[in-house]
Amino acid sequence: MSFVVFTDGSANLPKKMADGVRILPCSYVANGEEIVYKGNIEDFDAHVFYEGLKNGDKIKTSLLNTQLFIDYFTPVLDGRQDIVYIAMAAGISGTYNAAKLAAEQLMENYPDRFIHIVDSKGCGFGSGILAIKAAQLSREGISCREAAGILDEAVPHACQYFTVDDLNFLKNTGRVSGVTASIGTILNIKPILFGDSTGHIISCSKVRGRKNAINAIAKKYAEKRMDDGDKIVCISHGDCYEDAELLSKMVKEINPDADITICQHEPFSGAHVGPGMLGLFFWGKER
Repeated sequence: MSFVVFTDGSANLPKKMADGVRILPCSYVANGEEIVYKGNIEDFDAHVFYEGLKNGDKIKTSLLNTQLFIDYFTPVLDGRQDIVYIAMAAGISGTYNAAKLAAEQLMENYPDRFIHIVDSKGCGFGSGILAIKAAQLSREGISCREAAGILDEAVPHACQYFTVDDLNFLKNTGRVSGVTASIGTILNIKPILFGDSTGHIISCSKVRGRKNAINAIAKKYAEKRMDDGDKIVCISHGDCYEDAELLSKMVKEINPDADITICQHEPFSGAHVGPGMLGLFFWGKER
């Protein structure tokens, strides 16, 4: 490895996809109890987590602070290695800015070393597929400075489209108004959401009914995918595996060569999108 790749638990990476990626822990508070999520999605009891949200559990997430980055990055710099960190979108979390501050402080103390913080402009697998790409570049011997440019140019091609089952979770985080959430719930309106060029979550369309929402996400894949690009396709879900399987079948019909991974959606951003979240992540022509 020519440089060390970091991301955090919000990147949603299962072990089989995390080769060469060091995952930093995230923490959240559930009903007053602090829980440290170390990024191992296989050990995450998503059913209990999302059922708890349905039943009114109060979840509060917090950003990764600057000191945490200093603590994890310093031993790597002492070992005379450079660093890339793939961060959740700055538009939805202060973690990116905390990492940038740590990098600036550390590079003053280690002037011969280089640290690059990538604003993924996404979350979940939207960060995860960039971390996978970063690890591949490192295995290929690409220098950290060169990889930094490659990764920044790749960000607009890391496509992510998702829907939610309950608009009230988006209302609680300020993504939609209370009136919109109420009307949408009554009319069974399902938004199709994505991370825009600034990393903010916005709606690109609205449909009526869950099946139509799944169809709409699959159509986005058909429109945006690169015919000769990376075949990695990731699907994450908020404890709705059957819907994830249905979406996977639709993707396979569009592209039989797609290399699809399905797993539960991590808790760090899952608390904000709620049970029933269904997301599709892939390399595309544009977002």
